[in-house]
Amino acid sequence: MGGTLKVMSALAVQIALTRSLLPAWRAAGNEVDVQWDPTAVLMERIRNGERADVLIMIDSSMQEMSRQGIVAEDSVTPIARSGLGLGVAAGSPRPDISTPENFARALFNARSIAYSRTGASGIYFAELIRHLDIADHINERALVTPGGFTAKHLLTGECDLSVQQISELMSVEGVEVVGPFPKPYQKPTDLSVAIFVGAEDRELALRFIEHLTSSQAAEAYERGGLESRLARNSAPLHGMNMSQRANSDEVA
Repeated sequence: MGGTLKVMSALAVQIALTRSLLPAWRAAGNEVDVQWDPTAVLMERIRNGERADVLIMIDSSMQEMSRQGIVAEDSVTPIARSGLGLGVAAGSPRPDISTPENFARALFNARSIAYSRTGASGIYFAELIRHLDIADHINERALVTPGGFTAKHLLTGECDLSVQQISELMSVEGVEVVGPFPKPYQKPTDLSVAIFVGAEDRELALRFIEHLTSSQAAEAYERGGLESRLARNSAPLHGMNMSQRANSDEVA
């Protein structure tokens, strides 16, 4: 029997962990306490002195944690890649977003779009609609949330499109993923796992990382709307140019 492992995790991997990997971990006789937050919130909590045993967040922020000696550099391990998508309430019309032109038209014609003020998707989406010169039109009717799952607002009828990581859209029952952002507007987000320096049980934390990098984990990531980074170096979902990737320290 293992002890209780404390984990701080970004939202993008929540569906993969809660539906598969955490139940398997507990079935093996281990306890785990996971606190889910956008990476920006995790960063703020860590800056305020909070710690756990294991940390899961986007690579750019994880690199900062490593440079500052907050996580053990030799423990940082890539696990998954997340892409941005649009969601609708189940049974609602699904706009064609297969091309850049159709994608921009779908955004422009939406009654209201929900996106997050603090999430990677929302921060980038705000930049993207400025780039497309439709920000004023979109924001007149947008629902900009402070955080959490934007797709839940589809179920209340407050909006007819929601923007977030595909894995996060999949986390809300009653929501369907329309599809990923098309080229060249996609911005993939890479996620890694690491052990906090000073973790109470480093051996248990190492076993948890082994669990998150197993072949079963790779399958769980794929089922959870992510791309596994375990077996190979994955190509970007849809590459973006450098100016569109400038805001690299965003949250998932």
